[in-house]
Amino acid sequence: MTETAASERSADVIVVGAGPAGSTTAYYLAKAGLDVLLLEKTAFPREKVCGDGLTPRATKQLVAMGIDISEEAGWLRNKGLRIIGGGVRLQLDWPDLASFPDYGLVRKREDFDELLAQQAQKAGARLYERCNVGAPIRDERTGRITGVEAKLGEEKTPVTFHAPLVVAADGNSTRLSLQMGLHRREDRPMGVAVRTYFTSPRHDDDYLESWLELWDRRVPGNPRLLPGYGWIFGMGDGTSNVGLGVLNTSASFKELDWREVLKAWCASMPEEWGYTEENMTGPIRGAALPMAFNRQPHYTKGLLLVGDAGGLVNPFNGEGIAYAMESGQIAADVIVQAHARGTAAQRELALQSYPRILKDTYGGYYTLGRAFVKLIGNPKVMKLATQRGLTHPMLMRFTLKLLANLTDPSGGDAMDRVINGLSKVAPRS
Repeated sequence: MTETAASERSADVIVVGAGPAGSTTAYYLAKAGLDVLLLEKTAFPREKVCGDGLTPRATKQLVAMGIDISEEAGWLRNKGLRIIGGGVRLQLDWPDLASFPDYGLVRKREDFDELLAQQAQKAGARLYERCNVGAPIRDERTGRITGVEAKLGEEKTPVTFHAPLVVAADGNSTRLSLQMGLHRREDRPMGVAVRTYFTSPRHDDDYLESWLELWDRRVPGNPRLLPGYGWIFGMGDGTSNVGLGVLNTSASFKELDWREVLKAWCASMPEEWGYTEENMTGPIRGAALPMAFNRQPHYTKGLLLVGDAGGLVNPFNGEGIAYAMESGQIAADVIVQAHARGTAAQRELALQSYPRILKDTYGGYYTLGRAFVKLIGNPKVMKLATQRGLTHPMLMRFTLKLLANLTDPSGGDAMDRVINGLSKVAPRS
């Protein structure tokens, strides 16, 4: 390898995966002046399984990165959440807060991730597409990661990339973490999401729609209430994203074909909505939702985990993008501070703070979420919650704030203080 090629494949930090977590990490690192390699195994644009709906929490992150979120740039705004269940239809606006905007957004993941990667490039990150990362390169003496092997495009011979720090942003499967000995915690909740798109007159709906009652009606006369929720998000382009999210706390998690359940649920919709097989614009696709810190530690031996790789999906609502981007920003802040330290011991001390910051930020809230997931895994509890809870608008406004993690940390209302207080006293595990 020539000296030029060696320098091109060396950096201060390597970020593996250019999804929302990886691109956000790379953006903030590059913006702070660090040399960053962003390695993406596919080529943009590329599809990802997602609801495509962004809460105000994710919207805030896009604003912070300087992304143009205007309608002219292809974004559809939403005002809040419409909740359907127990015979009740409740429309709730996003809360009016100092900390977050009062609107969410919708955009297909097909080009959403590309926009973030381009923003990281504009900040100075060096993006390699079709770069399939394989094994970590480790220091034989210390076991620390010092780079990665990867295959570029159609090349059969692996190339090596070197950096003193590597960020795993390679999603739920996170091969890099597994090869560094970090396995999934079986005691943490896991979800699955399946979704498809339909041509529909409901495409320009300005509320995200969540169905809290998800019925398995395939056995005539014996409907079953399933743990999880369905969603309908208008895309503003003539189509609706229709999907469902289900939790592994249910006894039926492994036994059911969730693609078939989605088809059956769509078949029960009003005919004029158009959620029929002939209006489907793509196949039904599924993806895992790793929740509540299901892979730890988030830093070890030169490797930091962000987004789905670290199990940062919100167990209350299955939202992943906001937490992927937030964890990317937190990781970048820690790395930038560590980079400025004068000795290896000082750098390590700074890096060790990353898992603690994550636990301080989300630990208590995710503990509450794990308890919530166990509760709604019981069909009787789920049925009672939908039948009783939805008839109380004040309770549902509180629930919206809790499920979407939308509160003001200081100076908020009574609901904010209750939610913040519960998150503080819950164990940060």
